Amino acid sequence: MNSKSIAFHHFGCKVNFAEASALSRQFQEHGFEVKDFHDPADVYVISTCVVTTVAEKKCRAAIRQAHKINPNATIAVIGCFSELKPGELAKMEGVDLVLGHTAKFRLLEELARLYPSDTIAPASHVGNESHSKLPEPSEPASEYHGGLTAPVKPARDAFIPSFSFGDRTRSFLKIQDGCDYYCTYCTIPLARGRSRSDTVENAVKNTREILSNGIREIVLTGVNIGDFGRHQGETFIQLITALDKVEGMNRIRISSIEPDLLTNEIIGFVASSASFLPHFHIPLQSGCNKILKAMHRRYTRELYASRVQKIRELMPGACIAADVIVGFPGETDEDFTDTFDFLSNLAISYLHVFTYSKRENTAAAGMGAPVPEKVKKERSEALHKLSDAKKHQFYLENRGSEAMVLFESDNSQGFMHGFTENYIRVKTGFNPEYVNRILPVKLENLTEDGYLVTVNS
Repeated sequence: MNSKSIAFHHFGCKVNFAEASALSRQFQEHGFEVKDFHDPADVYVISTCVVTTVAEKKCRAAIRQAHKINPNATIAVIGCFSELKPGELAKMEGVDLVLGHTAKFRLLEELARLYPSDTIAPASHVGNESHSKLPEPSEPASEYHGGLTAPVKPARDAFIPSFSFGDRTRSFLKIQDGCDYYCTYCTIPLARGRSRSDTVENAVKNTREILSNGIREIVLTGVNIGDFGRHQGETFIQLITALDKVEGMNRIRISSIEPDLLTNEIIGFVASSASFLPHFHIPLQSGCNKILKAMHRRYTRELYASRVQKIRELMPGACIAADVIVGFPGETDEDFTDTFDFLSNLAISYLHVFTYSKRENTAAAGMGAPVPEKVKKERSEALHKLSDAKKHQFYLENRGSEAMVLFESDNSQGFMHGFTENYIRVKTGFNPEYVNRILPVKLENLTEDGYLVTVNS
């Protein structure tokens, strides 16, 4: 592997994106040219997801695509799919290296082992200099090296910080990993392990580094971010209080946070903060208490509604998104109607709708009567329509208001896009001077994909 070009492709959550971005920077620091995944490269790295069967299919398709583009390329498959099903991936044509969740952070070192004659240096750091030495191994797992499966011992319960530089405007900062909740439908705890977190001190340090590179907005990400700090005597409210005080901070968003961990104290803090934005993503999964109990969710729909009510009380214009799963085993027509009616009357802005996908080694795999695929599809379509209606109403409610928009660098048919504080998408004629600037606009002309605005620069 004398030539050094590498291409990354990630699936799944923002945590995956932050980790893949950190790995990409590491390879750039070691002289690799990072290419687009659709272009010929010497190495392809596919960061995988196992949330649904669809996610797994997309991962397999990406492997086949990389092998087709360059049959002689080295293909490394990393992440959650690799953690749970390394043998299945190792059998795929073209795959040279399979690294599970924690082992993926040694990708550079493992490639050097595959190609000892090359000049690749061992991995030195991911994220920043304060974590230049990876934690010592503590728990066995498995890796696949060009046809061999070898026992290794990655530090599965260690937190490894990451953040993205995916574009010039926004960075995803990983503050937490793993999950202790073990919801009956979810494989994430099996793939990513127990909950663990960064420290407040290091998260602040990473934030300062991100801001020093001209990034204007940070999104806090993790698998269960409301659980931040629990194992080290710190709390999420302590973290956001510290981040709010970082000099030069412009905008911070909180990504998905569990309703039982989204306290009134956190909501009140966001309402009074100059940096934290009025944008909440709160997983619901079902509006039926019977189904919530079967899922082993740690709240009732009444608690969820109280969180939404508190946000609306303190931040009437806030954007509130909800995740919902349709077709969970045993979900009857009455259960779905219960969910639909609950959501219809809830003051949320839009939905992320997921169709239940049976996952191996989860409790739900052996639960209840399976919901027919046709019924799942019908329920999904109903909730998608409800989401569209709610989002349109949310946008209408903001018509005529003034907003501050962070514009991105895209140029799509002469237009560029950005988001308001409360996550309303806007577009305006492309102007390179607007890129990565927070500018005032008035929301007046609503189009199918958001507001067409005039910038008041």
